[in-house]
Amino acid sequence: MTEPAIVDLRVYTIRLRKMAEFIDVFDRLAMPVQLQYLGRPLGMFTSAVGPLNQIVHLWGFADMGEFERRHAARDRDPDWPAYLKASEDLIVAQENRLIRRIALPSLAGLAS
Repeated sequence: MTEPAIVDLRVYTIRLRKMAEFIDVFDRLAMPVQLQYLGRPLGMFTSAVGPLNQIVHLWGFADMGEFERRHAARDRDPDWPAYLKASEDLIVAQENRLIRRIALPSLAGLAS
């Protein structure tokens, strides 16, 4: 994929002392489905300073239509509910934000 025009930035706040369990559940149950429909994430991170017990992941899309199509397909996958059920008691809060890429002339031609 070329540089994504839209990035889905997701922040999940995980119950205290449950991060390892959440990461295990996410990796085993969510990632196989996510990779099939959403592709490889742009990045996966955990918080180190500021609000703690958070996991942040970013997914890139060419446009809003692609975002909606891929998420709808993922949501229809018969394996997706297993992740939702296994993670429901581990997640305290979830924030989703769609952010758009901007073109800055000073960044043109620089390798990322």
